[in-house]
Amino acid sequence: MSAHPGPQRSLRGHRPQRPTPRAATSTEYVARLAGRLTDRDRWLARMLYEHKVLTTGQITQLAWPSPRSANLRLLRLYQWRVVDRFQPFVTYGSAPMHYVLDVGGAAVLARQDGLEHGELDYRHDRALGLAHSLRLAHTVATNTFFTTLVARSRRGDSEGRLTAWWSEARCRGFFGDIVRPDAYGRWRERGTEFEWFLEYDWGTERPADLVGDKLRGYAHLAATSGITTPVLFWTPTAHREERVRRALDVAAALLEEPSLVPAATTSTAFVPGEEAVDPAVRRWLPLGVPTTESGRRLCLAELSTAWPGLRAPASATAPHPAAEDRDDLDGVSGPPRPPTPQPPSAPTGRRPRLAP
Repeated sequence: MSAHPGPQRSLRGHRPQRPTPRAATSTEYVARLAGRLTDRDRWLARMLYEHKVLTTGQITQLAWPSPRSANLRLLRLYQWRVVDRFQPFVTYGSAPMHYVLDVGGAAVLARQDGLEHGELDYRHDRALGLAHSLRLAHTVATNTFFTTLVARSRRGDSEGRLTAWWSEARCRGFFGDIVRPDAYGRWRERGTEFEWFLEYDWGTERPADLVGDKLRGYAHLAATSGITTPVLFWTPTAHREERVRRALDVAAALLEEPSLVPAATTSTAFVPGEEAVDPAVRRWLPLGVPTTESGRRLCLAELSTAWPGLRAPASATAPHPAAEDRDDLDGVSGPPRPPTPQPPSAPTGRRPRLAP
């Protein structure tokens, strides 16, 4: 006979609740987290602060060997209020879990950078508000562009490495009075380095002339900074790519110095299968080459030699040299600094549990 005649639910162990926002930001709680968070956990918190939202698949691409190991750690970080999560509605099937920074993770970042919690540009309601944002799909797609590059960097047979990744918000802080790219990146492969601004066209800016008009701003930035930075346009379909290229050709013809704005385009549909979202493969077509000449498409590393006179990035430490002269910008020059795209080494051993 059972030694416990009570109901089955009484046999279950106590399930600790997530701490309240006040408790999660207290000095005592943050101090307890200090002995439990790995370097990779802290790096992930900084990535979520920088890039707003990452899915389970993207987080696995960035720093974990498998979805199972990522989910196990993310569950623990969720219980500790380092990260929060939501699952958007989709018509068919189920969407992946989306993760954002939670109040505990924000408190840890603030302490790391010598800030009070209130001094960090973070609000929990604003982070979770992304669940209802009309730009959620665009933000996730833009982040997929770079997490795919990081995943390629982590492969043992890959010679490429993503060395810089700036979010839309950081680009806006540095260049927002002239241009507002969706992201900035830098790729190193076989001794060459290539940097670019990304314009991720979701097909919502109709007509395509609105996309072409962006070249004027990039030409102005190049003339002002003295630095020519290529602009990559990612489109959803081949038809949209053709329309965008026509608009870009018209806009480039109206520029006094079109060489100031090297540009290339691609579409998700150009490469089938698993490589459809891989920016590193041979898919980029520089401006001025007809879309029918698919043989002229280049991979990401080859774009560094696609335009005569394009100089290599001046510094491997500064993500964009034009930003070095803008350290006086409030909220940008100081902490928190952008995280490195590559994760720190995976932790070894097992850590004891921390009851929330």
